[in-house]
Parts: sequence; structure tokens; C-alpha cells
Amino acid sequence: MSAAIPRAYRIGLAAWAALVLLQFAWHGWLFPAQLIPVWLVLLITVLPLLLPLFALRRDVRRALLWVGILALFYFCHGIAEGWSSSSERWLALVEIVLTLLLIGALGAGVQRKPAR
Repeated sequence: MSAAIPRAYRIGLAAWAALVLLQFAWHGWLFPAQLIPVWLVLLITVLPLLLPLFALRRDVRRALLWVGILALFYFCHGIAEGWSSSSERWLALVEIVLTLLLIGALGAGVQRKPAR
């Protein structure tokens, strides 16, 4: 099955999975929230990344498109956390790199149609 998926999309899928794991590690283990329940923070941060799984079975490109759109939110979150929290800056940088990798892979996987 992996031979049918272009390399750019495989990179995007790996970045997507790493972004999900990062959210679990960041908000559930390394820096859990102090004022609200951890399960609520995980629900807010992880659930949006899992929703495109419904489209993954039918079309990898469509699932990655939705994750790419969602990745813009995580990119903004990484920028804000990197700017405001020095203790979490390294996690924010990882989040920024993963979102850029995901969006870059999505862009690299686009194939141009020949001109008529």
C-alpha cells in the first residue's frame, strides 16, 4: 500500500502522526494544564487532528488537505507558545517544524495537470 502513496504524502502522514503524539506528550505528560482537567485539554488539542482520519480511508490527499488546514492553527499555537513560554519553547519549535513539514509535504505532493 505504501508504494501507491507518493513519498511527499508519506512524509505528511508521518508529520501528522508526530503532531498527534506531540500533543499527547506536551499537554498530557510534560506540561499538563494546572487550571483545567488534562482530558479537556487533550480533547481540544488532539481531537481536531483525529477528525481527518475519517477521510483517510477514501482519499489520502483529502485527509492531508484537512490536516494541512488544521495545521495552521497548530502553527499559530507554536508561535504563541514559543514567544510567551520559555520553558515550553522547545516543544513549540517542534510543533512549528512539524506543521511546516506537513504543509510542505502537502504542497510538494500536488501534481500539475498538463496544459491543454
